[in-house]
Amino acid sequence: MRLSELSGKEIVDVKRAERLGVLGQTDLEINEKNGQIQALLIPSLKWFGFKRQGDEIRVSWQHIRKIGNDMIIIDIPESEDQQD
Repeated sequence: MRLSELSGKEIVDVKRAERLGVLGQTDLEINEKNGQIQALLIPSLKWFGFKRQGDEIRVSWQHIRKIGNDMIIIDIPESEDQQD
């Protein structure tokens, strides 16, 4: 799958039933050796959509459960779940 095919999809946490962001507004952690995506780095949007510096959610590629036409469904185990 190409990055252009992923761009614009909503990222949804299946456990919280919460929209975390849109791919395209996130950063990607890429393995330099093989070019594979290691993780999505989703900024935590707070107060009126302004980003708080340094606050982000790291979602390992292994926690992506399904990539659909409009959404990317993630499932983060409780032990790795970041609480506010």
